[in-house]
Amino acid sequence: MPDGLVLVRDPGGAPSGLAYLGAQVVLASDGDEVLDALARDAQRRPGIRSLVGPKVAADGLWERLRARHRGPVLVRANQPLYLLRPEALRPGNDPGVRRAVDSDAELIAEHSGRMILGELGYDPRTTRSTFTAGVRRAIAQGAWWIWLEGGELRFQCNVGPKSAATAQLQGVWTPPEQRGKGYASIGLAAVANRLFDTEATLTLYVNDFNGPALALYERLNFVRVGTFATYLFP
Repeated sequence: MPDGLVLVRDPGGAPSGLAYLGAQVVLASDGDEVLDALARDAQRRPGIRSLVGPKVAADGLWERLRARHRGPVLVRANQPLYLLRPEALRPGNDPGVRRAVDSDAELIAEHSGRMILGELGYDPRTTRSTFTAGVRRAIAQGAWWIWLEGGELRFQCNVGPKSAATAQLQGVWTPPEQRGKGYASIGLAAVANRLFDTEATLTLYVNDFNGPALALYERLNFVRVGTFATYLFP
């Protein structure tokens, strides 16, 4: 069954739910009737590797799938969802943050792999060429931002899903050896300031146990607006 967006309509034909169904399932709706419909479709997809969305929706869909699906290897049950509006961003210095170019791909892939290994417990660098190819595609789309000094990475992040209302930030990362110097605050603020030239708001979600990240986002005036949950499968 091909990957793609699944739109659920109510009895009157009006849209009532939306999800992306593939190896990754991304939910944008909840409600019992919507989740029942999405579960029927998802049950025909044995290759699901991850499930993510608003906590109520993600937990609800998993409850409907668990009897017929292999169990998760990792669950992030509470991931605060944050939003930043342009007027809330504190002014700061721009240290030379820039969009990444193709020659940055190997460096970004290395650090992204370190981040994913630490947060999700698997290393995408085991399929290095495939993983780096994905980074290159994102760079070509203008999604990756980095801050380099003397050839060393101080900060990186990328822009994920976007809509007219918001753009989601992902992969926010400062190498461990560069931490404690304020680089994450400076870098993220600079990226946000650039993105607000075109984006109405910015969002991101984070693991609830990541105290330094929570402090970073709140220091920059991100406001918590919800909770996500993520399920990873073998």
